[in-house]
Amino acid sequence: MSNRAPHDTQTRRAIGFLNWAHALDHYVMLIFPTVVIGLEGIYGRPYGELIALGTASFVAFGVFSLPAGWLADRWSRRNMMALFYLGGGASLAAAALAPNLVMLALALFALGMFAAIYHPVGMAMLIAASNARGRTLAFNGVCGNLGVAFAAGISALIASYLGWRAAFFIPALVCSATGIAYLWMMPDDRHAASKRQSRPEVRVGRSLMVVIFGLFIVIALGAGLTFNVITVALPKLVDERVGREVSLLAVGGLATAVLVAGGLAQLAVGRLVEWIAPHILFTVVTALLFAGVVWSLFVSGPMLLVALTLAVVGVYGQVTVNDMVLARYTADAWRGRVYAVRYFLVFITAGAAVASIALLHERGGFDLVLQATAVIALVFFIATFALALLVSAPEKKATAAQPAE
Repeated sequence: MSNRAPHDTQTRRAIGFLNWAHALDHYVMLIFPTVVIGLEGIYGRPYGELIALGTASFVAFGVFSLPAGWLADRWSRRNMMALFYLGGGASLAAAALAPNLVMLALALFALGMFAAIYHPVGMAMLIAASNARGRTLAFNGVCGNLGVAFAAGISALIASYLGWRAAFFIPALVCSATGIAYLWMMPDDRHAASKRQSRPEVRVGRSLMVVIFGLFIVIALGAGLTFNVITVALPKLVDERVGREVSLLAVGGLATAVLVAGGLAQLAVGRLVEWIAPHILFTVVTALLFAGVVWSLFVSGPMLLVALTLAVVGVYGQVTVNDMVLARYTADAWRGRVYAVRYFLVFITAGAAVASIALLHERGGFDLVLQATAVIALVFFIATFALALLVSAPEKKATAAQPAE
């Protein structure tokens, strides 16, 4: 008992830092999509032109996940997470002090580069530290989703009372302070890389693995496009379709309410995955996503908020189940790199999502944006349904073998 207690305390502390990092990661990436609404009046530029300034940031968010995952597996996951906190804080401060739009875009690019560290590194650390994966991953997902949700409301609140620069500077202080605390409280782990498990939980034949890998590419792209289009466009969508006379503060509050309501449903997904096979639940949540996006095409006002909440339930719910299914087919020693590829595909689409929002909104408003998103959500659902059919037999064998172990 004397040796176990410190280990348990350290594990809980590590998971706490990872949950907080997930919230910060999504929060900082969505400051600009809210602040940009106020910048329209300051710089006299249209929304489509200004929102495009964030494209490089979201591209970096995907691209730099690849070296982040490789470095974490080969060097130190703990040190990479410290770099996430401290580098993110420096980038946010640079955005707050940017003298012009070009420098703001460069600061946002740096922010995306450091923010890219969390998902491939943090998810590998979380899975290694967790015993109850469904609940732990779900709660971690909720933390990230709350970061998404509160980004709109808190950023709007700060920008309304203290100016848009403060909306970047205050989170910069939070990130930097957390990074210092993380380095002080968490031990170095560079000695642990050679001890990580080299076999996955569920093993399948090579040909089936190739097909599964192909489906995961489609799934990652679909997840990334739908997640980023919905979360980035949500504040402006609420602004246009819920009420034209709504203030920036009210827009941020309504967007936050939708995201919080949808995000909390992820806790239910974490419980359901203990009773329903992850690959089956995967198809259910992607079906909800498709239904919510299609419903959003035909409604406005308060009912639009309900439809968007259903879509967000699907967007958020699929994250937890997606990570669980992938973890079962990947050994711990490779998870940093495998999650790097997954999140590279997921977040590289963020740049495409921001650019497509700007292009489609200019040509056909949010009707065209939602129509394109509905098509992507349908392909996403079909891919998860095909995956469920393929992995049913291997999952049953793995489940039957567990008691014998």
